Amino acid sequence: MAMRQTPLTCSGHTRPVVDLAFSGITPYGYFLISACKDGKPMLRQGDTGDWIGTFLGHKGAVWGATLNTDATKAATAAADFTAKVWDAVSGGEVLTLAHKHIVKSVRFTQDSNSLLTAGNDKVLRIYDLSKPEAAPQEIPGHTSAIKKALWCNDDKQILSAADDKTIRLWDRNSTEVVKTLSFDMSVSSMEYVTEGEILVITYGKTIAFYNALSLDLIKTVEAPASINSASLHPDKDFFVAGGDDFKLYKYDYSSMEELESYKGHFGPVHCVRFSPDGELYASGSEDGTLRLWQTAVGKTYGLWKCVLPEDLGSENSEPLYTSPPEIKA
Repeated sequence: MAMRQTPLTCSGHTRPVVDLAFSGITPYGYFLISACKDGKPMLRQGDTGDWIGTFLGHKGAVWGATLNTDATKAATAAADFTAKVWDAVSGGEVLTLAHKHIVKSVRFTQDSNSLLTAGNDKVLRIYDLSKPEAAPQEIPGHTSAIKKALWCNDDKQILSAADDKTIRLWDRNSTEVVKTLSFDMSVSSMEYVTEGEILVITYGKTIAFYNALSLDLIKTVEAPASINSASLHPDKDFFVAGGDDFKLYKYDYSSMEELESYKGHFGPVHCVRFSPDGELYASGSEDGTLRLWQTAVGKTYGLWKCVLPEDLGSENSEPLYTSPPEIKA
């Protein structure tokens, strides 16, 4: 019998959730940060969604949020023309980095020593966090606002997606463009998968997979609705996507067949990401909530518990699948 997907709902935000990111796996588990238009990014335990804390200090919508690999630092990008670096353990603000316009994207290098920022002023910036007073390295070139910028190829290169309908691959040292991909519409999201150097991008109803080093197309699929975000499972068995029809779609990566779709949100899905262990994926929505979904429905993991008929003491019982429905901040 097929189990029913029962997402965990993480409430606490008061406006749309527009970005989310997981840390790597640490000795304390893994963690999840969410960016929201309420200006109050939140940190949660990744496998349960339990609220840990809220980073207070921004004076405008927060458009981007990220954690470093070991979840000791967080960074946020906001409409108050700043990016901020936080101590993710104490919740304290470490640095405020002033920009000339709205900041949309933040990303740490693997060693956590540098921060890449991008936003509406069309410029990529690299900050040396050990010398915060020093001017950042600036990389101009895009002709419209940058939505997302990511490190790739062991932090030697940068991928950026902008409203000028391009994705550009940059060399960090020379700051030159290595290659440009052009589209007939703006790219809505971009995910970089280190293992296998895969770039996952979405535009319109299309989910596309590229080689992140050569920017050669691997494959694409058309979804039933306009898609805002997609994420590839760490083992590359599946990918998930969410968009304007409030649904989460799960596809087989090799065959590109749609396996399942779930409706849980009450508004468009803005962001979706797999956890680092691949056991769940998180979605953030216009409805102000995050939801956690199981990759393998019915597995005992985190707050989900599968109760088998023999555990109930009745031969005729159907499998029960229990999970607490809501996690309050």
